[in-house]
Amino acid sequence: MILVAGGTGTLGRRLVERLAVAGGGVRVLSRTPGAVAFASATVEVVAGDVRDRAAVERAMVGVTTVVSAMHGFLGTGDSGPRGIDAEGNAILVEAAVAAGVEHFVLVSVQGASPDSPMELARMKFVAEQNLRASPLAWTIVRPTAFMETWGHIVGDPLVRTGKTLIFGRGTNPINFVSATDVARLIELAINDPALRGEAIDFGGPQDLTLTGLADVVGRVAGREVKKRHIPLVVMRASSLALRPIKPALSRQIRAGVVMDTVDLTFGATAVRERFNSIPVTTFENVVRAEIVPGVVIAPIVEEAARR
Repeated sequence: MILVAGGTGTLGRRLVERLAVAGGGVRVLSRTPGAVAFASATVEVVAGDVRDRAAVERAMVGVTTVVSAMHGFLGTGDSGPRGIDAEGNAILVEAAVAAGVEHFVLVSVQGASPDSPMELARMKFVAEQNLRASPLAWTIVRPTAFMETWGHIVGDPLVRTGKTLIFGRGTNPINFVSATDVARLIELAINDPALRGEAIDFGGPQDLTLTGLADVVGRVAGREVKKRHIPLVVMRASSLALRPIKPALSRQIRAGVVMDTVDLTFGATAVRERFNSIPVTTFENVVRAEIVPGVVIAPIVEEAARR
């Protein structure tokens, strides 16, 4: 039995469906068990908050592998990065040890470190260190930003109205990876004992700016792109002013500042060559499949690889 915490998110949904198709038991721990319906009837969804030790222990019964695909980036209060990514993962690890779990896969973030300007990356680093110190066999996967998440943030308003909002200048190159590709890597990590004890940084095929994302969506949708920018000075001031009253919103704005000012490029060539069984999904693939429905999808890399 594989337990997936965070199985209803962008990455988790894709991973759960892949694991279910591959066979074997899959159990999802979710605070909102009715929020997502899985295509496979074999997926077991159990209600529980990762911060509730008793609920986690119940969900851990009979489990051999745990995947933590959760994050508290958008959460408020105790559901933020400290409560979910640091403390929640600590409870998961402790329960996994007590239950005799064989393997724990932690989804962290590329650039996780104790001095990162992003709280999420700092709390993921705490989770990494806690897992490494445990007696569990472990694998850590550190993906770059998800194409699907930012494709919808930038692209959905553009498809609806022809206009979109760009945080900051929008000219800073950022590496984006498809959550589908990350799900495939996690599936490999679950099945390949050689990947235990490894921390794997994983990225997409190219670095793109937020402006570049909007341009790709506009080209695929056949729409002229009108962009409105929020100046960095406004973002910095807003983040500071909102910190005591709306810490979650303040954190999100701060992340936007980081994405516009910090080097978030990633050279993925070596890791993609190592895991060359994973087809490379481009941002245009994601746009055609998810952001702009109804367009004719050109043959993608995955299909070519099957021939």
